[in-house]
Amino acid sequence: MYFVHTPYIIKKLFSQFVWDFPNAENKIYLTFDDGPHPEITPWILEQLSKYNAKATFFCLGKNAEKYPEIIKNILNNGHQIGNHGYAHLNGWKTDDDAYLQDFLKGQQMLKQIQHDSKMFRPAYGKIKKSQISNLKSHFLNQKSEILILNWTLMPGDFDQNISSEKCYSNLQKVKNGDIIVLHDNEKSWKHLEHCLPKFLEYCKEKKVILDKINL
Repeated sequence: MYFVHTPYIIKKLFSQFVWDFPNAENKIYLTFDDGPHPEITPWILEQLSKYNAKATFFCLGKNAEKYPEIIKNILNNGHQIGNHGYAHLNGWKTDDDAYLQDFLKGQQMLKQIQHDSKMFRPAYGKIKKSQISNLKSHFLNQKSEILILNWTLMPGDFDQNISSEKCYSNLQKVKNGDIIVLHDNEKSWKHLEHCLPKFLEYCKEKKVILDKINL
């Protein structure tokens, strides 16, 4: 089960996360989790380029390790990158030290590709309070800060029980300042291929600005 639009009460209860960026410029924020993927991520970059749209890619360290050139292409095309951990661990089911080490391994992989990320999205959106404290303590020791981001709109591109049209219909529920989560992985490809071009055109017609998350 998942919420298409994150309820207000969830955002209040878990205020340690960044959920959205309300603004007066009619901006929304596309994000893609789990990449980079050797075919899907370049296709996404091509679609975004057609509409001069920017996005944020939360990348897995294990995939960044395999495809460093795609990470560079994301950055060279003016998009943003965040850490999604190395191996997509579920924080609720993972020892705190193992979780921190997985985060640091993902961080190191991005740093080796000349990108020192200050953003993190926990896999599945699942992370313990103790793990959040560990991450923030690490950054404080580095005299820096980290943003832990979730999302406000999950259209369900990964959901095999809905149609591609339903996924697109969910995307059309977008509101000003929303952070949308999509995925550049094979499980989501069928819905993504159908929805992303249509949604980019929809945003153009509605004069919605698609921006990356800027720190």
